[in-house]
Amino acid sequence: MIMDKISLALVIIGAINWGSIGLFSFDIVAWICGGQGTMIARIIYTLVALAGLWCLTLLFRPTESYENN
Repeated sequence: MIMDKISLALVIIGAINWGSIGLFSFDIVAWICGGQGTMIARIIYTLVALAGLWCLTLLFRPTESYENN
């Protein structure tokens, strides 16, 4: 499903961003967007959060749905 792939990509972006914050105290999204408070950065943070919630559904789906893909 395309939504699963998009969500997974956004979650990976979020994980990389959190890793850079934890290891280097450097927020990649804020750096690219001009700060944490900018509208585009807030949209990206929100999309990553929604993608994380979507990926939670992957834990509860039957495995048969992925064997056919």
